[in-house]
Amino acid sequence: MKLYFSAASPYARKVRVTAIEAGLDKKIEIVPTAVGPTKVDPAYGKENPLYKVPALVTDGGEVLYDSPVICAYLDSLHDGAKLIPQSGGARWQALRLEALGDGILDAGLLVRYELALRPEDKRWPDWVAGQSAKANTGLDSLERDIDQLAGPLNIGQIAVGCAIGWLEFRKPIGDPLDKRPNLASWYRALLERPSMAATMPQG
Repeated sequence: MKLYFSAASPYARKVRVTAIEAGLDKKIEIVPTAVGPTKVDPAYGKENPLYKVPALVTDGGEVLYDSPVICAYLDSLHDGAKLIPQSGGARWQALRLEALGDGILDAGLLVRYELALRPEDKRWPDWVAGQSAKANTGLDSLERDIDQLAGPLNIGQIAVGCAIGWLEFRKPIGDPLDKRPNLASWYRALLERPSMAATMPQG
């Protein structure tokens, strides 16, 4: 398998963490790929028409994107404990948590794009405030209901951990763990996992 990724991408990190936890990382070739919201690479577009990372080329030559699809595929390839529970309430809780983590991350990325890529005279303060509020509301919900992050590792916990890691790395909304002691404690414990330690964002 071949994974197109960026060392700073939190979505690619989610895939890499999943691969490590599933024991598949040694079977995946990592291909550094430069992408951006205003950058179009026609060559890479032949692999992923969305021009985004991550994208995974399977052993059969099929290209999968984006991170939820790739993670689900990788989780289907191993015989260990599943990161996406196969049925029942646990499955939907894990997938809902993944959506929450990805949604927090989406909002944080939109803030960063507005502040880092848009010319200063064209920035929209209401956009920044609205997206920041979405990210912070999501983080607040995790702080209030920290029990949703308990239990065996699942895809939702990975998504939340990668979101927090990127928010700490880029700081588009300040410190995501400030005044959130429950979430901070959970996150610091998650970082002790080798999969998280080996995939810290860079760039």
